Amino acid sequence: MQPLAGLKVVDFSTLLPGPLASLMLAEAGAEVVKVERPGHGDESRLMSSSVFAMLNRGKRSLCVDLKDERQRAELLDVIARADILIEQFRPGVMARSGLGWDAVRKINPRLIYCSITGYGQSGPKASRAGHDLNYLAEAGVLAQSRSMPPVLIADIVGGAYPAVINILLALAARGRDGAGRHMDVAMTDNLYPLMFWDLAQGLVAGEWPSAGRGFFTGGAPRYRLYETADNRMLAVGAVEDRFWAEFCAVIDLPVSLRDDRRDPAATAEGVADLIRRYPSDHWRAVFADKDACCSVVEELEAALNAPHAKSRDLFGYEVQLGDGQPIPALPVAVVSAFRSERRVVTAPRLGEANGHGNI
Repeated sequence: MQPLAGLKVVDFSTLLPGPLASLMLAEAGAEVVKVERPGHGDESRLMSSSVFAMLNRGKRSLCVDLKDERQRAELLDVIARADILIEQFRPGVMARSGLGWDAVRKINPRLIYCSITGYGQSGPKASRAGHDLNYLAEAGVLAQSRSMPPVLIADIVGGAYPAVINILLALAARGRDGAGRHMDVAMTDNLYPLMFWDLAQGLVAGEWPSAGRGFFTGGAPRYRLYETADNRMLAVGAVEDRFWAEFCAVIDLPVSLRDDRRDPAATAEGVADLIRRYPSDHWRAVFADKDACCSVVEELEAALNAPHAKSRDLFGYEVQLGDGQPIPALPVAVVSAFRSERRVVTAPRLGEANGHGNI
């Protein structure tokens, strides 16, 4: 039996943080009901049908008009029997709809109610709109690189993951006292642990690092990217001395430059000069059997088709790369007034148009 089998989740969230959180719960065995509004439903249907299918596989999608009193009443009945509720609106939106924590706890005191927002349920910015890049900017993360991040860090690491962790903690607590909880998951707040090194340097040592000067943001020769002869990149993560010593020996770095604390800039330039002499295939082969924490930067398609990734079966049958096959685990049930009448919409194929017209 899966660990969350038998638990029921009502998910009001859209786009990425909440849907990813409820997906992880679904993959652990929970039954997830995704509540969507009439019309186009979740905004991600309009942005990318493949993304919507990826994040919402294994869930049921219910179309509800909250202005319809009968549908609202039946939705409240669903919430009364649920274990977990996830919402991602600005503070006050659910309350104005009669679905806030204070209202639903009266009909379901065991409910674990998880609110995911950019800035939290309180504070001057609580009602401010924002997206991943805004949260990264305002938490000080972007100042350490001054470049566009390649992934949506705040949505996933600041939103989805903390939501799941806190939901599981709340389930454990409910198992002891039987009480539900309202959890305030603020994506901006949850970004600060990612900067543990810089925070320690600033708050403890009193030395706030500037952009590109922190140990893990380019200030250390042993932890950075170096360009190869074929315009690829070599990722060096030789943090510990034993890995750094092995790395230096493999590239034959002059002994005078191996103490990277003496003159970090000179050491980095020495390493860069040696790395750029050879193409990426050379360095991939050279470091293949060396314990030096050194990797060629791979393209995503190559990474997914690498032997290690294949051996881990990360996506199994659900993702067919490059052949346009559908993601099979997303039957979308459209329920009229939460009664038994249902129409099933076939999951969209990767690369197709939005495919949500029947909602």
